[in-house]
Formats: sequence, C-alpha cells, structure tokens
Amino acid sequence: MSLSLIVLLVIFPFAMAYAAASDLVSMTISNRLCLLLVGSFGLCALLLGLTLSEIGWHLAAGGLVLAIAFGLFAAGWIGGGDAKLAAATALWFGFDQLMPYLMISGLFGGLLTMIILMLRSRPLPARMEKWPWLRRLHAANEGVPYGIALAFAALLILPETTIWHAGIGL
Repeated sequence: MSLSLIVLLVIFPFAMAYAAASDLVSMTISNRLCLLLVGSFGLCALLLGLTLSEIGWHLAAGGLVLAIAFGLFAAGWIGGGDAKLAAATALWFGFDQLMPYLMISGLFGGLLTMIILMLRSRPLPARMEKWPWLRRLHAANEGVPYGIALAFAALLILPETTIWHAGIGL
C-alpha cells in the first residue's frame, strides 16, 4: 500500500473520527489535529503529483473557509476548533467539493443541534450525572460539538474528491 493511500484511507479518516470524538467529550479540537490534516494534505498532494496550480486552489479553498469561519468564531457562532477543522478539511476538498461539504455539514450540524437541544430540555438521568463530559454536553450554557457534523460530512465527501480519485486510481 502506497503512502498516499495510507494517508487517504487511514490518517484522514482517523483524524476526522478523533476530531468528532474529542469535540463530543471535551468540546475541543486540537490544534495538533488540524496541523496533522494540513501536513498530511501537503504530503498526499506531493505524492499524488498535484500541480502547483491545483495545490494553490486547494490552499485558496482552505484560506477562504478559514477567513469566513473565523468571522463566525469572532461573532460567537462557532468554536475556534470548529473553524480550524472546517478550514483544514476544505484544504483537502478544494473548490470542487467545498459546497457539498459545507451543505452536508450544515444539515448534519442543524440536526445535531436540534437533537442536543431536545435532550437538554429533559433532565439528565441520575446514572449519567457521573460522567463529566455528558454533564457538560447537557448543560444549557454550553455550545454544540459541531466538529461531529464537520467530521461526518468530511467522511461522506472524501470519496467524491479529486484527491481521492487520484489516490485510488479512478
């Protein structure tokens, strides 16, 4: 198995799953994880022979999402980790799959938010009060772990991307 396939089939999915799990239990997404995604994109792009122009367009997509997401973060609408994860993921997708990624993230994020708000409207069962991460997730003054929606959408969109097709040989 080539290194580019390892990045596509192991590192990217693992990073997305870790981002979702981390956001769920701690409401944080590590800077290191986002840097891993950026670095592994660079490695994968070089191994797959993407042109400088193609890499530039991927960087532009990531930069655009980073600028918009940090505006949303500054307004208090999303978390900083969510902004960085969305940008690092957009880097992988470029403009080709950026809109489907953002739309699916929005749909899953809205559904996730409705489910969490519904659960927050009910008392937390006593046996679950022992879990600090669940108490925090249930608290009305906490945000929504949107990284879950971003990660889920990323895993759905990855097989549709040009980088996937180049790596898998389709």
